[in-house]
Amino acid sequence: MISKQIFWNPVLETLPPEKIKQLQLSKFKKIFKWTYAHSTFHRRLYDEAGIKPADIQLFEDIQQIPKVEKSMMRDIQGKEPFPYGEALCVPLDEVTIFRQTSGTTGQPVYQPDTWQDWEWWMECWSYILWAQGYRPRDRVFIPFGYNIFVAFWAGHYAAEKIGCEVIPGGVLDTKARILKIQELQATAMMGTPTYILGMAETARMKMDIDPAKLQINKITCAGECGASIPSTKRRLEEAWGAKVFDHAGATEIGAWSFECADQPGGMHVNEGLFLVEIEDLETGEIIEEPGHRGKMVITALDRMAQPCVRFDSKDVIEWAAEPCSCGRTSRLIQGGVVGRADDITKVKGVLLAPSAIEEVVRGIEGLGDEYEVIVEKVGDADKIKLRVEVLPEAGEQCTLIEHELLDQLRLKTNLRYDIEICGCETLPRYDVKAKRFKDLRKKE
Repeated sequence: MISKQIFWNPVLETLPPEKIKQLQLSKFKKIFKWTYAHSTFHRRLYDEAGIKPADIQLFEDIQQIPKVEKSMMRDIQGKEPFPYGEALCVPLDEVTIFRQTSGTTGQPVYQPDTWQDWEWWMECWSYILWAQGYRPRDRVFIPFGYNIFVAFWAGHYAAEKIGCEVIPGGVLDTKARILKIQELQATAMMGTPTYILGMAETARMKMDIDPAKLQINKITCAGECGASIPSTKRRLEEAWGAKVFDHAGATEIGAWSFECADQPGGMHVNEGLFLVEIEDLETGEIIEEPGHRGKMVITALDRMAQPCVRFDSKDVIEWAAEPCSCGRTSRLIQGGVVGRADDITKVKGVLLAPSAIEEVVRGIEGLGDEYEVIVEKVGDADKIKLRVEVLPEAGEQCTLIEHELLDQLRLKTNLRYDIEICGCETLPRYDVKAKRFKDLRKKE
């Protein structure tokens, strides 16, 4: 019999916090020295700030290092060495993997990886899947179109790495994917919350299949913050009769955070592989204490071809007050990623996070899973419209549902909305990341 080998380091997950910090500082000094020596782009940035590798001796010194933003990476790509530009730290013939960002926030950013980097990606995901209960006995169905966007590529390879049987559902349409899950009795699945909800809707309404009666018992979500929003998580779990776990990652960063099987109401930072800092949105000061939200500045401590050093991710997070009951010593971020700093916008003078609207809509019985938010300027005033679908079984409850929706939105967001009730399956559906929040003021 061929035994399946498991590749992860349980010692790393239970290191005392002071040992984790020592490891992070040691790794940071190495990746900063490597980046300074091999990236023309980074060296120019650091020289302009007057910072050299020898200046980084203590944790506090890291905060002096300039941050890198996605717009900077866009500016240098397309130059030599083509197509990656001046941040590439290895010869072109050592690049074995090309990926790019999804492009939902602008021009895609190219991401080169060596095979060593790609093995690191798999290692990141292996921690995620193992923490969520994936084991060699699992048969994992991955329903996404395999292409140049990284999406669940690394999740696929990590599932194989820890010994799972993997079924790639790339070119199949939604109905065919559901039938394949049913045929092969898949036990686990990965996808965006939007698409996983859409699959359940298709199964129920177009195929007369109850997804909760299939064999899926765990689902790993990524790409959107929905699986950390309680009402969305509840809908996902009820639809599939499975535990749903969140994960946070990005093409240019890596898979940096995950929810474990204990589901503590937040996500672990994989601190042995990443250094996460939380920066106050107004002052720029680094936040160490729980209960104060800021934007994440992150360093991937082991990625070599195109390093991610103090990357301004724009993700809004906060530290949790208590450690997780699972025994892992890595810190938790409370409630997962709650949104992006560039998504939080003022409407009628009130700061609005789109995730707050999702929490309300998904928490009201009788409403469908899809919705759409439109913000526009009418004269000198902001106007915000929310379009929702009411399920057929809601019957004559539309007026009551609308009143409840308005009350909850007022309570949770402190704003008044124009509500448009739409028929079932009339709003747009999305296969990967959803674009439900449309701020037309920016176009104007």
